Amino acid sequence: ALEMIDFKNALEQFQNLVEKMIIQKTQESSGLYTKDDDEIDYDKFYTTTQTLFGPAVKDQNIQAFFRKIVSNPDEKPEWLEIFGCFLGEDDGTSSPSKESMVLLVSEKQQITHSVVKRKDVVKGIVKVPLLHFTVTASQRGVLTVFSKQRKSFFSYSFYFHQDTAWITGCDFLPNLKYVVAVTECTVILWDYKSKERQNNGFVIKPMKNCLLCVSTVTMSDHLAKDTILMGDDKGYVYLLTLTNDDFIMKQSKAEKESQFRFMDSESFNMPKRKLHDDWVVKIKYISALKRFASCSTDSIHSFVLDDIKRLEDNLPVKEFSVSKGVNAFTYCGKAKVIVTGG
Repeated sequence: ALEMIDFKNALEQFQNLVEKMIIQKTQESSGLYTKDDDEIDYDKFYTTTQTLFGPAVKDQNIQAFFRKIVSNPDEKPEWLEIFGCFLGEDDGTSSPSKESMVLLVSEKQQITHSVVKRKDVVKGIVKVPLLHFTVTASQRGVLTVFSKQRKSFFSYSFYFHQDTAWITGCDFLPNLKYVVAVTECTVILWDYKSKERQNNGFVIKPMKNCLLCVSTVTMSDHLAKDTILMGDDKGYVYLLTLTNDDFIMKQSKAEKESQFRFMDSESFNMPKRKLHDDWVVKIKYISALKRFASCSTDSIHSFVLDDIKRLEDNLPVKEFSVSKGVNAFTYCGKAKVIVTGG
């Protein structure tokens, strides 16, 4: 009970500090503020917060909280954010975290497996809820599937050796059970279930433009095939449908000392349409809307949301423009909104 009283008192002092700081910043913006001994700068804010809460707060959270107030005093952050926590729903299954001294947060499990080596970075990460999978792809060609089985993580890794081309995105084909990744000039299909080190992957090439992103089209009515969407650096969006027969009929012999079998991109019916005048930086099929969405750094054709049939005809598409383009987006089904980031 004493700890609760102490924390409540500390929280009240912290909220008073924030209120004083908001008044100060508001006066500064209107030119009415005069500097005095009570001025709250970052050093004073940091020292006071550390004194009130001690090691329960981290430097980066204090810095982020301070920056939010400075950038927009009218919308002060929630006090939870000073502890690196945000308001959210609790499913009732989370266990108390030993790391938190103030709030109860869900316990996180850390994957200690080293996915990438030095000078490499993860370029894509995809969660596959139905199979309890997490798929990652590194820039230099390491594809990894993390499978949560028997309450522990197992990983299967696959290295795509390349001379110059970098992986730019990845996804999972739920019906064919393949991992798909795109590089600057190829499409990679990895059979992660195969126990053979050789010939457990396919590569579709050549692609004329540089591929930048990939996404699976999820449709439950076609169990023997998967469709993927891809975007390139010239503003084109591609539609590629794959079946089990393609892996048998269209493959060519693997080159010497290679673990891949090659398929000619010309042998596929691959509709494409130029929807943007710049890079297509992200593409996604939104199942709830039965529409695909793509965004670009293009200031005119920044965001497109329409039926995938538009990729096979020339009818107008639903789009909007944003100055300097759109770099990211997401859809929230509960709120029924699409949020974009430029």
